Amino acid sequence: MSQFLAMEDVPEVLHVDLEIDEAEPRAGILTLLQSLRPDWSPEQVHMKTFTEGMTNRLIGCFLRPERGVAGGVAGGGADADAVLVRVYGRHTELYVDRREEVRTLRLLETRGLGSKVYCSFSNGICYQFLQGAPLRSSQLTQPEVYRWRHWAGPLPGPHVLRTEMELLKSRLGRVQSPVVLSHNDLLHNNIIYDPERGTVRFIDFEYASLNHQAFDIGNHFNEFAGVDAVDYSRYPSESLQRDWIRTYLRHFHLHNQESLNHQENLHQLHQENLNHQENLNHQNLHQLHDVSEQEVTRLYVHVCKFSLASNLFWGMWAILQARLSNIHFDFSSYAATRLDFYFQKRDQYLSLDLEPLDLEPLEPLDLEPLDLEPLEPLDLEPLDLEPLDLEPLDLEPLDLEPLDLEPLEPLEHKLFNNEKL
Repeated sequence: MSQFLAMEDVPEVLHVDLEIDEAEPRAGILTLLQSLRPDWSPEQVHMKTFTEGMTNRLIGCFLRPERGVAGGVAGGGADADAVLVRVYGRHTELYVDRREEVRTLRLLETRGLGSKVYCSFSNGICYQFLQGAPLRSSQLTQPEVYRWRHWAGPLPGPHVLRTEMELLKSRLGRVQSPVVLSHNDLLHNNIIYDPERGTVRFIDFEYASLNHQAFDIGNHFNEFAGVDAVDYSRYPSESLQRDWIRTYLRHFHLHNQESLNHQENLHQLHQENLNHQENLNHQNLHQLHDVSEQEVTRLYVHVCKFSLASNLFWGMWAILQARLSNIHFDFSSYAATRLDFYFQKRDQYLSLDLEPLDLEPLEPLDLEPLDLEPLEPLDLEPLDLEPLDLEPLDLEPLDLEPLDLEPLEPLEHKLFNNEKL
């Protein structure tokens, strides 16, 4: 299994045996803050509900009014020790493994890649408030944003969905996309951009897991269309996707090489990378690894194919949410839109072929002849076989009836008559 999910050494998170009322959460949150922020006076605690979540309810807690809060995340004027409280949606444990979510968040925290996790409670989790603001849909296409990123109709019935699942399982199983630690839900509200520091960070890792690299990227491209008002005219063009992929591959190769050379200092490398993100700029991109057009094309094709799995997954997710969730959102329309785009693109993307890689010919191997010692002859003793004592077979005589044959007529031939030759 990947080193990223080797979680035996991940510290356990504090758990508070408390269930917060989703409809009236303030009293329960103040109880949590007595443990997390004991010096905070309840009368001074200000709370802001963020409505962007589609699976949970997210509430920010501040010691003073949330100055600088825009779009749901604090800016530079908000308290640095503010707390986010996420209350899980009803029945979401049916499709989200909450225990693994907490372990993933703790892992990312220890690597310097995620928010600090303060505690979990019976129906939610508390974690660090990140400075910045969620990206707007229009910013997803801006190179100055995505080049900063630090990686790693009527609803179809069950029979149709099951058939499509089997089709993708068969076709995508042949695509050799590497398995990496993936976010799996990179819509623009889960990407925090701090233009002052020039950093982009991810939040909300509840769907994070090992997954195919191309799925995470294809899913991100699908999210360009938005959530509340899905508009696939915002789906990135092929040229933008290629530029995005080229940037991604440069960083991917660079960090892979660093990881191979310095595995024993992995945590230190990630921390140093975070400390120097503010110094990154477009002028130093040339220092990254060169990426061939064939590499870009290969990943582009993989991404197109796995983007189908993304739309099918979230379409079925929304159908389930429409039946179970009490969040005020039109999940049925969302499902119809995602599945409609899936069927629009299915045949086109599944028919994409990969260009053969331009590989250098292998040099002939200069092998020295093997110096084998001759085999010694085998000294075999003759086998001492006893003669077989076979009894004669006692066969009964066959009682055959004579054949009843008709007599043959004499042959008449001129050469054998009484005439002289």
